[in-house]
Amino acid sequence: MGDDIEYVYVRVADAVEADIRAGRLPVGARLPNERDLGSQYGVAAGTARRAVKELRERGLVKVLPSKGTFVVEPPA
Repeated sequence: MGDDIEYVYVRVADAVEADIRAGRLPVGARLPNERDLGSQYGVAAGTARRAVKELRERGLVKVLPSKGTFVVEPPA
């Protein structure tokens, strides 16, 4: 098996993380909703939802119910 095999949600999370670490998504920026995030990356809303969960687990975003998902200061 090659190293390029991974879950799609991990690729989406990695792309968003790269944008956060490069400053394209600064601290406090609001991520698009799951449907829009899915459209942006060409994946289903459920896949985008799982990517957001992955970003939360990485400590890169915080979800505020009824408000949205926001970028937080990334861990070192």
